[in-house]
Formats: sequence, structure tokens, C-alpha cells
Amino acid sequence: MRFLDLVKIHVRSGNGGAGCVSFRREKFVEFGGPDGGDGGDGGSIYVRATAELNTLFDFRYRRHLHAPNGMPGRGKRCDGAKGSSITIDVPVGTEILDDHESKVLHDLIKDGQTVLLAAGGKGGFGNRRFLTSTNQAPLRANSGQSGIEMTIWLRLKLFADVGLLGLPNAGKSTLLSAITCARPKVADYPFTTLHPVLGLLSFGNRTLVVADIPGLIEGAHKGRGIGDRFLGHIERCQVLIHLLDITSDQLNTDYETIMHEIEQYGCGLPDKPRLTFLSKADAVSREDQRRKQEKLAGHIGNPVGLISAYSREGVQECLRQMTESVRTVSKETGEAVPWTP
Repeated sequence: MRFLDLVKIHVRSGNGGAGCVSFRREKFVEFGGPDGGDGGDGGSIYVRATAELNTLFDFRYRRHLHAPNGMPGRGKRCDGAKGSSITIDVPVGTEILDDHESKVLHDLIKDGQTVLLAAGGKGGFGNRRFLTSTNQAPLRANSGQSGIEMTIWLRLKLFADVGLLGLPNAGKSTLLSAITCARPKVADYPFTTLHPVLGLLSFGNRTLVVADIPGLIEGAHKGRGIGDRFLGHIERCQVLIHLLDITSDQLNTDYETIMHEIEQYGCGLPDKPRLTFLSKADAVSREDQRRKQEKLAGHIGNPVGLISAYSREGVQECLRQMTESVRTVSKETGEAVPWTP
């Protein structure tokens, strides 16, 4: 199924049914009085998060969602039927934004979480509701209230334990395919990955969800290369893995480019635990490996690992550090760890 993480839809709840003006007319009942029924309420629109979905592709060709109107009231005190409500299923992690994408209306982060998006209009009163001691034959009834009409954006931010980030062609997809059962497209050119990919990793007695996002470029936090949308997918990750291509002649610059983008983007990304690895270690000699590793470690002030998805060098160490980091974050936040192998 094609991945879609941002979509604009138009919703409208149902109008309330009109009340009825009617009078009881039976033989031998001279003054039957008003018996007009109330109109039915219009259908409402709800949004529900479900773990069974991982993309918004269902809305690719379904952009208009309208709930049924309530039925009008009838005589003999018959109230109109209510319009049936519509429940929209979206993936867990979906944000509902206003028409201008400037305000988050709802953030659905739990499976089964349901919010009322647009309430249906109330049905109008029939004329029997206006019966008083001084007005025994009211000719008045209310029309139903109008439903709510709005345009919203649905934006998906994936839930994952570990997020892979780096420049294009840094080896993120290759690493994901090496440590999980995911099979992203892998090729030796930039921007091979065009949308986020999730993989399930079983390591020891733990199971982790790993997210691979497309490569980031300078200006990503401003939306260049739709990088702001890609960065949004790792907002909820507990640990970040920063991969750099060891064959690059400007590793320090490559590192600072990514760090600048996540710092400018904000949203807690700069404060997340981060592990740094030089990928494609098999492409250079042992001497170059050590030299570049020490140079980058001295520049950033933190350890730098070596990894090669092709030769499997450093993969086990990467998995160990990844798992330990997730476990540490889980303990610090007090979150229960639900993963089971």
C-alpha cells in the first residue's frame, strides 16, 4: 500500500430535521391539540485512531465526508429519525490540524482514542413543545440546526522506538534491511527512499520498531525537500541513530548540517538520545576507518561507532547500544515497555 502522511479533507455533519406542525384529528375529539413531532438530530463525525492502519492512503480518493441529516418530525407525536454518525479511522499518531495547518486540534496517540470532530445539528421542536395555557393551538415549530462544515488536515507522525537520520545516501535503508525484515528500496544514489519505512527488530528479549526517513538536506526544517514532514516522523522516537557516510571527505560538515536542521526544527529532537555511526565501513581501509572515527569523535565530543551493513561489521554493537538506549529512556520516563519477542 502506498504511504501517505498528509492529506486535506472536507467534513460536514448532518443538519437537524425540522419540527412538525400538526394537530390531533380524531372523531369525537373536538380539541385534540398539537401533536407535531420533533426533528431528528443530524449525524456527527468522529475520528478514531487504530493500530491496524499505518498510512492515510484511504483518503487519497475520499476527500469529502458528509454525515446524513436528521429526518423531520411528523404528526401523531412521531419524532424524526436521527442521522447515523460517521467514524473515520486513522493511524495511531495522526494529528488533526485546522485549514491553515497552524493549529493542532487533536492528537491521536493511543489505539482506540476517539474524538468528536463535528457534532450534528440538533433537531427542531414540533408544535406540541410550544403548548401553553394561553396558546392551545400553536402554529410554531423550529427548523433544525445546521451541521458543522470544516476543512481539516490529517498529518501522520509515526510511532517508533528508534529513528534513522542522515544525509541522502548515508546507508539508512541498507542498515534497516540488514537488521529488520523490512525491504526498502536500496540503490547507490541519493533520495532512493521517498517515504518513511518501518521495520520490526527482534534482538535478544526485546522487539523494537525502527523508522527510516528519507535523507535530509540543508534547509529541511524550512520544508525544503519536504524535510519538515520527514522530521515530524521522528518526533516520537525515543532514540535517534545518526548515520554518516565514511567515504565522505567532509564528515564534520555533514554532521553539522544534520545537527543544524534538527536544532532549527526543535520539537524536542535536539534533546533526544542520539547515537552516531559511520556507515559503509567496508569501503575504506582499517587505517582510514580509525583516522576518520577519531577525527569525528574529537569534533563532536562523543563516541562514534563503525558499521557496515554489507560485511555486518559493528551491527551487533549497534543493536546493543540501540537497545540499551531505549531501555534507559523507558526507565527515565517511567513508561511500561510493552515489547515482546
